[in-house]
Amino acid sequence: MIASNGIRKTYGTHVALQGLTLQIPEGSIFGLLGPNGSGKTTFIRILTQILVPDSGTLTLDGKPLNPAHRLQMGYLPEERGLYRKMKVQDQLLYLLSLKGMSAAEAKSQSAYWLERMGLADRARSKVQELSKGMQQKVQFIATIAHTPRLLILDEPFSGLDPINSQLLQEVMEEYRAKGRTVLFSTHRMEQVEELCDHIALINKGHLLLNDRMEAVQDRYRTDRYRFQTLEVLSAEEVAALPAQVVSHQGRALELRPLPGQDARQLIAHVNAHHTLTACAQYVPPLKDIFVQLVQQKGEPAHA
Repeated sequence: MIASNGIRKTYGTHVALQGLTLQIPEGSIFGLLGPNGSGKTTFIRILTQILVPDSGTLTLDGKPLNPAHRLQMGYLPEERGLYRKMKVQDQLLYLLSLKGMSAAEAKSQSAYWLERMGLADRARSKVQELSKGMQQKVQFIATIAHTPRLLILDEPFSGLDPINSQLLQEVMEEYRAKGRTVLFSTHRMEQVEELCDHIALINKGHLLLNDRMEAVQDRYRTDRYRFQTLEVLSAEEVAALPAQVVSHQGRALELRPLPGQDARQLIAHVNAHHTLTACAQYVPPLKDIFVQLVQQKGEPAHA
């Protein structure tokens, strides 16, 4: 759907993007990750045509990006931009008219989304009377109500409590199920792991990683296995296992096969002597992969 080729952007002597090349598949939730100042927001602003790259190209469906493509996009910026003294419904009607919706369509869609996001009773409230989380949801409605093909969300979970974060995740998943595309940037790695089909990691304007989420997890699988047993194992029982014990706490075990040992043999041995309720190869959380990759490039990461 979206393809960038050699995108470069500088601000004075600072190089924000250094020849960024990546593809965003249609019908996916695509996570754009990186430390603060890595170039994520710069790329998003170029994609939404707020900024112009110094060099390189961006295409949508193989065609060079142009102003008409903006109507196919919905953009939720990290810096929120609502009119504080304007009533919620009036503001939505105005913003949706800028997206080419008729007054009737805008009224119908804004009513639906206000109800869906739990804000129907605040339609006549001024924005300044709403909490930060409520304001965030109003801006999200303005981003999605015109049903864009590409939904671009920069730190969408900022200011949301767990219940509203879950609601937003459900909407994003529904969007993907309809064949539309979501590009989002966040520091909340657990939501990236839950939601994303693809991820890209950039640092200092360079692309470090760009792959399917499953492929990334497969690449970083370890030789450690996590077991859960029905019974609590004693220290003596654990010590008797033919494996290197990484950790043991109650019913939870983390083991590494001995040199030359087949992992299947280890799993079979544990299962033969104890009642297993779960067993899985350990995959580091995305936060750890993120930190490892960025630090390998010589810059500390803060996920």
